[in-house]
Amino acid sequence: MNMNLPQAYRIRQHFPVTRVDDVAEAVTAALSKLSLGEVVKPGDSVAVPVGSRGIANIALIIKSTVDYLKSLGAEPFIVPAMGSHGGGTAEGQAQVIASYGVTEAAMGVEIRSSMETVIVDQTPHGIPVHFDKNAYAADHVLVCGRVKPHTRFVGDIESGLHKMMLIGLGKHAGAKIYHRAIEDHSFEEIIKAVAASVLEKCSVIGGLAIVENSYDETGMIEAVPPENFYEREKELLEIARQWLPRLPFPKIDLLIVDRIGKNISGSGMDACVVGRKFNDHAATERDVVACKRIMIRGLTEETHGNACGIGLAEFTNERTVAGVDWQSTRINTITGSHPTAGMVPLVYPNDREAIEAALQTVGLVEPETSGIVQIYDTLELSEVVVSETYLEEINSRDDLEIISGPFDLPFDAEGNLASVFKKPQH
Repeated sequence: MNMNLPQAYRIRQHFPVTRVDDVAEAVTAALSKLSLGEVVKPGDSVAVPVGSRGIANIALIIKSTVDYLKSLGAEPFIVPAMGSHGGGTAEGQAQVIASYGVTEAAMGVEIRSSMETVIVDQTPHGIPVHFDKNAYAADHVLVCGRVKPHTRFVGDIESGLHKMMLIGLGKHAGAKIYHRAIEDHSFEEIIKAVAASVLEKCSVIGGLAIVENSYDETGMIEAVPPENFYEREKELLEIARQWLPRLPFPKIDLLIVDRIGKNISGSGMDACVVGRKFNDHAATERDVVACKRIMIRGLTEETHGNACGIGLAEFTNERTVAGVDWQSTRINTITGSHPTAGMVPLVYPNDREAIEAALQTVGLVEPETSGIVQIYDTLELSEVVVSETYLEEINSRDDLEIISGPFDLPFDAEGNLASVFKKPQH
């Protein structure tokens, strides 16, 4: 006999919005401020790295970047830059960016994918500084990356241009040694040391920084000269923190996540969003949200079976586990020195059984009065499904709007829940 579950409402969150309406024009305008024509000569080669994150408009941003470089007479090419992702192979990494529309045919330039690196320097800690062999051979490197809070590390610089220089362009070899070093030294200490070497030795002529708004859209595109990387990225990180999408409530008994994947976050689901940045299975005083339990319903197609982050949840279903590429997941979690991120939660035949089991572990609250929130993923949080437990709070807040409900949680005949996904409006 099925457990009594609370009825649910579909609600819309209203976030403040800053949006780039003409992405191509914004890229061109930003890059023109770097005066690259004074450095890049006709015929010069320029490496443009592309990472594994599902950045909004990434194909258009990269196409606009290479087109601008071509307008200077340069010969740009693209380098997949994603540490150990894509199974840690050159072919796998090329396939990852191709899934975002970044192909030779679409970009009009060559894609040079290799896992080979050059050791260009050594930090004061004795750490070898690895850099993609093809990028190092180029006359110039233009770093492109999204600035946002890192899912594990804390500092003035977290995920962005610096991380692209270290982890992305460091490839598997660099990512592995840097993550190991972070076990003994601070993240910021390693970032500063390696970045200093890369900026000195690897012909970096600038960076194109992207900040996304709360709706997973391009909110800002800014070109940054190399000498300003640290200070400006620190400022952009503060903007990214303010724009980070949030769950609608600070305390949740059960968070149901429709899908996780490397295109969503380095940890599959953004640990900053779900309150698991400092502890894989419990919120700390530094987290802004506390989820007692998390249940994962599936993997994104773009993650290609890499289930890094599944270990941050306590419950999942059989179809999710059946879709895991364990080799890719093992490589990624070991490279990131985060083996617990690949550990398997309790597995149930279907969503309903997993949800009912989870609700038996959330304390004294009865299942029918439990606080449940279902999200599509941690990038798309504008529309979510929540249990009626939150109705009073919803009605008291201007930033929350009821779209439909109350209704029973929509399970199909197999006991699986319907996805939250619906094109948001704002």
